[in-house]
Amino acid sequence: MTFRVSALVILIMAFAVTGAFAQEQELDKIVGIIGKSHIILKSEIDLQAEQYKLQDPSLGDDAACSIMEQMLMQKLLVEQADRDSVYVSEEQVEATLENRVRYFIMQYGSKEKLEEIAGKTVYQLKEENRQITEEMLLAEQMQTGILESVKVTPVEVRKFYDNIPADSLPFFPATVEFGQIVMDPKVSPELDTYALRKIEKIRKEIVEEGKDFETQAIFNSDDPGSRDDGGLITGVARKGGNLVQEFVAATFKLQDGEISPPFRSQFGYHIIQMIRRKGDEADVRHILVKPQLTSGDFEKSLEKLDSVRAELITGKLTFQEAVGKYSTDELSNRTGGMITDAQGNTELQIEDLDPSLALMIDSMKPGEYSKPMIFTTQRGERSCRIVYMKNITRPHKANLQEDYSRIQFAALQKKKGERLQKWVSDKAPSYYIKIDPAYQQCPNLQPFLTETAKK
Repeated sequence: MTFRVSALVILIMAFAVTGAFAQEQELDKIVGIIGKSHIILKSEIDLQAEQYKLQDPSLGDDAACSIMEQMLMQKLLVEQADRDSVYVSEEQVEATLENRVRYFIMQYGSKEKLEEIAGKTVYQLKEENRQITEEMLLAEQMQTGILESVKVTPVEVRKFYDNIPADSLPFFPATVEFGQIVMDPKVSPELDTYALRKIEKIRKEIVEEGKDFETQAIFNSDDPGSRDDGGLITGVARKGGNLVQEFVAATFKLQDGEISPPFRSQFGYHIIQMIRRKGDEADVRHILVKPQLTSGDFEKSLEKLDSVRAELITGKLTFQEAVGKYSTDELSNRTGGMITDAQGNTELQIEDLDPSLALMIDSMKPGEYSKPMIFTTQRGERSCRIVYMKNITRPHKANLQEDYSRIQFAALQKKKGERLQKWVSDKAPSYYIKIDPAYQQCPNLQPFLTETAKK
């Protein structure tokens, strides 16, 4: 049995339950109690089971047992945190809530859409989830403390692998680890000046001639993400957001209704209209004018990248050095040039890549560098890059040579699960625990079934 308390997963569920998927419960009952004040309601389990099944319809009835296990584990950890005087600060709770709000705003497209779907304001959502968030963080902190000393040795990894039946070894698809050196073409001074003059003219027409900012954004902005909404961007955060610093700095200099002077970022020239400002958050409208690139601009970048590639091949530069010196892609630069998935993993499945990129990578060998090429970025813009092949694996059954890190992680998770199971067995008898008979047959709940819990 493996216990896992995930603040991220359960908190996502908590927000979802208070939102569009919440249902009226005519009857409810307490199905679990730990300590003096921590209870588990049947409605909580049913709602989370519904959410899990929406994500994975193949889940069976044992989903309720898994959810009950998570909840019991969380409550027990929180009770122990109280005994050990472990606490989390209000700042930690607020930061976690804020991150969750931003996650759902990104999912639904805007703060207004989130509030419409939830039927509540962001403030109400945060207040309703404050206690559960604090419990999640406390449980996570306690679990980290319990497991921080758990390690696995190479001998243990080998033993774990040898104990897996040959016909049960997982089959891994083809994967790749690769990086890139991106070099955005430089705009000619003439076209850069033309873009600046254009946005100055747009601003003058709005400020002096009374033209509507929203209409001007629809017809003139080069930002596809906000153009169709009249340049609307909601929930601009002073700290911790994903907008470039120049944009954030210009935003928080404005008062309601005010329009910024033109300013430049890596994307081009902007003007911003402040709609409303609430402390460290703001809703704005925005117009972007991008300086146009010519074929000659791209040729210059490709020529420069070709000379960089020559230095890489001859060993005059390492890949990391070249990334730091030449790459203009901030996202991959944070990972030393390596491409990652949404979870930060550098090992990517080839079948998930863009077909043209997958085809090119499939013909490369580890350690090779592609020829400079023009490509389309995630923002939908054209740029230039060199691709570096770090490692590639073919479809295969798990083995220690190619998959040591994966097997090591699995062995570590198993050992952590055993440590938590022992911790529950040691601690459960010292707490009052009550579990509804309907759940007492769940095999994964047996460590919680003290004599009190069975009555």
